[in-house]
Amino acid sequence: MGKFKAAAVQMRSGREPGRNVVDFEALVREAAGKGAHYVQTPEMTGAIIRDKADRAAAFALEGKDAVVAAARRLAGDLGIYLHVGSTGILREDGKIANRAYLFAPDGSLAARYDKIHMFDVDLDNGESWRESATYEAGSEAAVADIGIARLGFGICYDVRFPQLFRAEALAGAEVLTAPAAFTRQTGQAHWHVLQRARAIENGAFMVSAAQGGLHEDGRETFGHSLIVDPWGRILAEADHDEPGVIVAEIDTALSAQARQKIPNLRNAREFGVANVAAPPALRGAAS
Repeated sequence: MGKFKAAAVQMRSGREPGRNVVDFEALVREAAGKGAHYVQTPEMTGAIIRDKADRAAAFALEGKDAVVAAARRLAGDLGIYLHVGSTGILREDGKIANRAYLFAPDGSLAARYDKIHMFDVDLDNGESWRESATYEAGSEAAVADIGIARLGFGICYDVRFPQLFRAEALAGAEVLTAPAAFTRQTGQAHWHVLQRARAIENGAFMVSAAQGGLHEDGRETFGHSLIVDPWGRILAEADHDEPGVIVAEIDTALSAQARQKIPNLRNAREFGVANVAAPPALRGAAS
């Protein structure tokens, strides 16, 4: 158990990875300058591009990706754990992954995670997304050590699937993450409650860096990067959609305390669901 400072970097990534890397580096350096031991950036740090052809041209293999190279160098230069919330990566098979990276303070790669749950939705006012048309879904959760804490990975839409975070908490994660590019519509309705719920039900911190504002490709994201403690209290929030950095202290003892007070990780029981062919008759109903 121990204490450290965590930072969430809020961005407004455009269509050009080179420009986004410049912004990424400046914000990560700002976070490290505020004493952060662990720094997280949002989903799609490298580029947000609606057009399929432009997107395919912008994304590169991991060994040639500008965000990956910059993150590796920055983590080593600054002596921090640097978590790229995600970026688009061209796989060897020609498919694209929505992939997160964690780099250690010596610049080595500590973990990868490919987003599992694809954002395939039809919202109000004609807003529709089909992430599975572009990205290949991951199939494996990830937990990694960041020195004095264990970190569990999620990306954006994953936050709506509590079983992922429960599995990571059971694997020892005291800090859970959901870096995102939440739409403005869904963010206004659900962002805060989902982040707080995942923290409360797992007795874990939630650190979620976000994209925010009107992007070059026309989409709008909600912003409001959050750091939430295991009791569901918001420790830090970017209360806007502008680029910036938030920082809060993580004390893993608070995770242990929350899990001792409400030991739902231990108290969970296996159960089945009865297949009821017809609803039961109502007793006392008028005939």
